[in-house]
Amino acid sequence: MRRSMVGGVAVATVALASPAFAIEAQKVAGALDVRQQPEVGLDVRLGLGSFTGDLGEDVGVGPLFSINADAQAWKYVGIEVGYELQRMPVDSRRIDDEDAGLWRNNLGLMAKAGPLIDEKWRPFVGAGVGLSYVDPSDGADGVYDSDWMTELPLAAGVDYRLGSVLFAGARATYRLLGGENMVDRPGTTSAAKGSLFNANLTLGGRF
Repeated sequence: MRRSMVGGVAVATVALASPAFAIEAQKVAGALDVRQQPEVGLDVRLGLGSFTGDLGEDVGVGPLFSINADAQAWKYVGIEVGYELQRMPVDSRRIDDEDAGLWRNNLGLMAKAGPLIDEKWRPFVGAGVGLSYVDPSDGADGVYDSDWMTELPLAAGVDYRLGSVLFAGARATYRLLGGENMVDRPGTTSAAKGSLFNANLTLGGRF
C-alpha cells in the first residue's frame, strides 16, 4: 500500500506539471536551433511490459502509465520528454507474498524520426536516454533491492491524427539497461542482468 500511494502521488504531481512539460519540450527544441514555432503536444500512454533476460525469469508482465510532452522540432524529427510509472509482479517461487511486485519510475528523453504521410500518418523510429528507480513492494523487499538504472530506449511505432488536435498511436520500446543490481541470479552472487520491453497505446493532443 505504501508503494502504491507513493506511485499515486508521483503520477498526480506529474499530471499537474504537464503544462510545464510542454513548455520544457519547446525550450529544448529552441535550444537546438529548430524552427521558431515547433508543434508541441501532450499525450498519455497505457501499456504492458516486463524485463527480459535473467531479470525477467521471476518478474511477470505488468501495466504501465506515462505522460509525455513533445515538440515536432524539424519536419521529420521530434523530441519528447516524459515520466513513466510501471508495476511488475514478482513470481511467487522466490517471494511468499503473491501480491508482491516491483515499482518502476522513469524519466526519459527521446528523439523520433519519421515522415508525415497523407497529413495523418506518422510512422517513426526513436532513440534516447532515461533513468529509472526500481523499488520493491513490502512483500518483495526481502529478495529485491531498490536500484537506480540507466536506460537507452529504442522505439518504433506510428501516430495517427484524429483531427486538427487529437492523435492516437501505438509503439513498442526496447530498453537497454545499465547498472542492474536489484537482485542476484538464483543460487549465485552475480547480479541478474537483462533489458526491458514495453508496448503501449497513445492518446494525445497537438497544438
